[in-house]
Amino acid sequence: MARIMLVECMQEISSFNPMQSDYDAFAVTRGAELFGQSGLNTGLGGALDVFRAAGADLVPTYSAKAGSAGLLCAAGWKQLSSELGQAVAAAMQDIDGIYVSLHGAMGADGELDPEGWILTEVRRLAGPDLPIVISLDLHGILTDRMLKQINGLAIYHTYPHVDFASTGARAARLLLHLMDQPTRTTIARVVIPALVRGDELITKSGCYGDMIRECQRIERDGTAMSAGIMIGNPFTDVPELCSQVIVMTRDDEATAQAEALRLAHDFWPQRHRMQGKFITLDRAISQAATMTGPVLFTDAADATSSGATGDSNLILNALRDAGYTKRVLCQIVDPKAARAAHAAGVGAVIETTLGGQSDAARFPPMPVTARVKLLSDGQAKLETMRSGLDAGPTAVLTYGNTTVVVMTRSVSLFDRAMYYSVGIDPTDYDLIVVKSPHTEYHMFDQWVEKNFNIDIPGATSANLPTLGHTICARPMYPLDPDVTFAPAAVLYCTNGGAQGSR
Repeated sequence: MARIMLVECMQEISSFNPMQSDYDAFAVTRGAELFGQSGLNTGLGGALDVFRAAGADLVPTYSAKAGSAGLLCAAGWKQLSSELGQAVAAAMQDIDGIYVSLHGAMGADGELDPEGWILTEVRRLAGPDLPIVISLDLHGILTDRMLKQINGLAIYHTYPHVDFASTGARAARLLLHLMDQPTRTTIARVVIPALVRGDELITKSGCYGDMIRECQRIERDGTAMSAGIMIGNPFTDVPELCSQVIVMTRDDEATAQAEALRLAHDFWPQRHRMQGKFITLDRAISQAATMTGPVLFTDAADATSSGATGDSNLILNALRDAGYTKRVLCQIVDPKAARAAHAAGVGAVIETTLGGQSDAARFPPMPVTARVKLLSDGQAKLETMRSGLDAGPTAVLTYGNTTVVVMTRSVSLFDRAMYYSVGIDPTDYDLIVVKSPHTEYHMFDQWVEKNFNIDIPGATSANLPTLGHTICARPMYPLDPDVTFAPAAVLYCTNGGAQGSR
């Protein structure tokens, strides 16, 4: 019976979020507690189903998962990395293979490639011969250091992401295959000097999805063992931030290289299309005021799921200044206002401010006189993943025509979970603010008259040249307008264990 080690570490950060995250932001589970993800739409959940069906003897070690946030502080990284390394070392006995579930867009103070460190440590402890397979978000930054440690990988194929479990299952099947039939493998990597955002990345409808379907085709027809196009997280400003094509084959360097180059050639001319399309805030408000149906205001610049603070009040302030009279629904992270509401109680009228508690330079706190309509503990479950959210003490405040769900802690807001958790149905409102670049179609776009992608400042603005990258490789489109691209593939070859690149 094969003994398979399970390891997990996941966080996505924005380097432009002024607030560092810390160890306490992570939900840490150890040993058999990892089996709690069984049946969930997560990478580990999907892998567990496959491994159990194969009769594997599972050795769960350590899982650390955090919501998107700012750079992980040095002390937090020291504690997390130490715990992970100790857990892996303690369980490294009679292991036949290792599955590591990662996001790929972490960043820590003093370690800008945490996933590379993790995989290097796992490889050091495992030795050169054990197969290591990882799963990654397509928004991850897959580095040279990471590729030199692994035997295989599976990458998300959907955005908005719905294939968490199926990606974990693909990784698990790949690991089982490499354990059952040890073979020389090749991973071809083509780095593309482009950062992309926008509607064309929606895989069901955008041009990016057309290229992902080519990756799926060459996986399904046996041309490749694994394939994907990673577009990185433009807000994680690290040395190897980029877009990149990854193709893995069984002992076929020529095919891996040719397919990776072909996909990179397809991607490069589309980089112009794969950028955000915006409208100014004042124009969006003017148009929304004349529309009969409900409208959505997308505040991608303050997307908590991409690492922003969640405390932007720019849309709320502008709506009030413009005299917008229809029903408004919004969310905001503001621990001070949440505390004031809980202290006052339901029905009380409070004088407080909204926004700017973490990023006051961008979002000066906005004074309001509001009624406390409802109080909650901030517990919810994501619609897609069914995993838990804990926003801390939460309040529903109302003033004038506006309803605001005020949270103590940042949580992912790429669905309706936090609205539903306090008994709010977004369809009851005329203008709904969503702090996410995209949501699944049925959640909002299916029933709103118009989705306005608002161009305002924030730590995750899709107007990428405004962010101020200082670390990533340059030139890089669209940070630099005149970028040339001469595709070249780097090959990472293994014989059962990682052997580096050429």
